[in-house]
Amino acid sequence: MKKGWKLGASMMLASFVALAGCGNSEGTSDEANKGSGSEGEKTYKIGVNQLVEHPSLDTALEGFQAALEEKGLDVEYDVQIAQGDQNNSQTIANNFAGDGVDLIFANSTPSAQSALNATSEIPIVFTSVTDPVGGGLVKSFEEPGANITGTTDNHPDAIPNTVKFIAENIDGNKVGMIYNSGEQNSVAQINLAKKAMEGTDLEVVEASVSTSAEVKQAAESLVGQVDSLYVITDNTVVSALESVIGVASDSDIPLFVGELDSVKRGGFAAYGFDYYDIGFEAGEMAVSILTGEKKVSEIPVQYPQNLKLQINAKAAVDMGVEIKEEWKEAAEIIE
Repeated sequence: MKKGWKLGASMMLASFVALAGCGNSEGTSDEANKGSGSEGEKTYKIGVNQLVEHPSLDTALEGFQAALEEKGLDVEYDVQIAQGDQNNSQTIANNFAGDGVDLIFANSTPSAQSALNATSEIPIVFTSVTDPVGGGLVKSFEEPGANITGTTDNHPDAIPNTVKFIAENIDGNKVGMIYNSGEQNSVAQINLAKKAMEGTDLEVVEASVSTSAEVKQAAESLVGQVDSLYVITDNTVVSALESVIGVASDSDIPLFVGELDSVKRGGFAAYGFDYYDIGFEAGEMAVSILTGEKKVSEIPVQYPQNLKLQINAKAAVDMGVEIKEEWKEAAEIIE
């Protein structure tokens, strides 16, 4: 009787251990599935490396995030701003690589260069990049590379159209251009502007800066020397655009800018596009990569899709420019 009780107890204990073991195994499996992420459940970690905060780059980030949200992806963002410092940008990129994020979104040329320096394995999608080939980011637009692609903010007609407009409509031939010579994308745009001026009587008067704190002084140094100002998509200058707008308004100098956000801020005119759009298009690329629909190397670099002339009517008054009737037909006039 006693022996039988011991045997029964042993069998019950064994059964309990077996059931407990099954329970632990099932729990581990559930956690593993949750961690690996089945379709619709995986949380993707994206590191955002942005050079500086200004409306164009901020809007591009909004567009990028909207594209992933529209596709229903669950994303955890780590947004880092380099405060205009290339060394900070590289540190951010190195940290993302060390953390093993699923994808890096590089918002500017220096940000993309830093990301590519940090990793050859983690997918990189960039935007707000003017010259991805000249900047050493991609081999070509059609065949970008193993782990990097994105959208450019350099529509091939934007600078030539702006130069043509200045040549045909603005009195005087001296065009002041303020830029950071340390930004490769800015140097590329200055060279494009000079090339577009060939065959006209326009001439570039350059003023170089290293930080946003130097922008106002650079703009003031051009007063009396130039007949118009043209601020390209230079991150350093655009981050301090209000100081250039102030100088242009006080001196009755029309200020042309490189993108539509800068027109809204008070620039006179631009042939541009919405940075939200190129950010959104970059986000669609990221979706294809993260879901495994496409490899990075299969996605060509893309130009902005829509280019239009926009004129700020208030800025025109402030800068002493009379809006011509023919401009009203060709441009979008904003107040």
